[in-house]
Amino acid sequence: MTPNPYLDEDLVALADSARRFAEARVKPDFQARDTTRVLDRALLREMGELGFICPELPEAFGGLGLGTLAAGVIHEEIARADLSFSYLNLLASLNAQILSRYGHPEVVAPWLKKMVRGEAICCIALTEPRGGSDAGNLRLRVERDGDHYVLNGEKTSISAADQADIAVVFGRTGTAESKAHGVTAMLVPMDAPGVTTSRFDCHGQRAIGRGSIFFENVRVPVSHRLGEENKGFVQVMHGFDFSRALIGLQVLAVARVALEETWSYITQREAFGQPLSAFQGVTHPLAQFDTEVEGARLLCLQALWLKDQGQPHSAEAAMAKWWGPKLAYDAIHQCLLCFGHGGYDRGPMEQRLRDVLGFQIGDGTAQIMKTIIARTRAGRQFVPA
Repeated sequence: MTPNPYLDEDLVALADSARRFAEARVKPDFQARDTTRVLDRALLREMGELGFICPELPEAFGGLGLGTLAAGVIHEEIARADLSFSYLNLLASLNAQILSRYGHPEVVAPWLKKMVRGEAICCIALTEPRGGSDAGNLRLRVERDGDHYVLNGEKTSISAADQADIAVVFGRTGTAESKAHGVTAMLVPMDAPGVTTSRFDCHGQRAIGRGSIFFENVRVPVSHRLGEENKGFVQVMHGFDFSRALIGLQVLAVARVALEETWSYITQREAFGQPLSAFQGVTHPLAQFDTEVEGARLLCLQALWLKDQGQPHSAEAAMAKWWGPKLAYDAIHQCLLCFGHGGYDRGPMEQRLRDVLGFQIGDGTAQIMKTIIARTRAGRQFVPA
C-alpha cells in the first residue's frame, strides 16, 4: 500500500492482512459470482471471523472499536478483488452505524453482532418508484396501530433486496407536505409476514443484485423504530457521509488494480517491434488517470480522517461520491481499450467496468452530491432545493 499521511503502521498492517485474504479467498471466484448471481455466505462468515466487517463498531456490538479509516482500508482491499462482494462491507458499515446510534440496544444488538460475524445481511430501503434522489418525497405509508407500525408500499432499486435478512426502511408517518420531516426509519426483519421481493437483471454488480421490496400490511413493533418518529430521515441521513467516502475508496480500488494490470500488460505486448509502453499515446492517458486516481483516493481518506476527528466532512464525502465513480469508470474504460479485444471480451476488465458504473446512479447522483458541496460552500439558504 502506498504510504500517505492518513495511514499509520497499524492501518497499513490491517490493509495488508485484508489484501492477503482478498487475494486468496475473494478474488478467485469473483467472475463466477457474477455469473451465478449468488453471494457466498460461507465466505462472508469467514470475512467476519477475521474482523473485516464493521471494525469501527464498539466492542459492545461485536466490533473492534477502531476508526472509520480502518473500515476504509479493509473496504478497498476487498473491492480490489470483487467490487460486488465488497458491497457487503459497505452495507454493513452504513447500516450498523444507523442501528447502533438510533436503535433500541435490546433490539439491534443481536443483529449487529450477527452482521459483524458475517451471519446476517442488512439492506437499506430508501428509494421508491417515484422518488430516487428526491428521497424526502416518500410514499410508503407507516401507520401506528397500538404497539406496532403497519407498513404498506414499495421500495425499489434496493441492493441485496432478495438476499438481506433485515432492512432499514424509511416510510412516511407524517403528511406529504412535511417532506423529509415526516419520515420515520425502522428495522424490519425480511421474513416478516407481508414482505416480498423481486430481483432486477442489472448490468453490473450481479452478485449483490438489486430489486424491489413490497410491504403489504407488515406489522413492526414500535421498539424497532430507529430514532424519533417523523425525524428518521433528518437524523439518519447524516450517516451517509461515511458511506459516500467508502464508495469512493471502493470504486477507486477497482480502478487502481485495473491500472496496475494495464501498466504491466503494455510493457509485455509489442506492436511495430516495440512494447506498447514506448508509445506516448498509450502511456500518457494512463499516467493522467493514475494521477487523478491517487488524488481522489487521498480525498476519500481525508473524509474518513475528518470523521474520525469529529470534524465536518460532508463536502469531502460528497466530492468522493461523485468524482470517484466517474473517474473509476473512465480509468477502467481506458485500461480496457489498452487490452483491445482481450479487454472487451468477457473477463475481469469488462466486469469491473460494468460493476463501477452503477455507483454513478445509486447512493446519490453526481448532481445531488454537487448540490451538497454547493450548500456547504455557499450556505444552504443560497442554494435552494
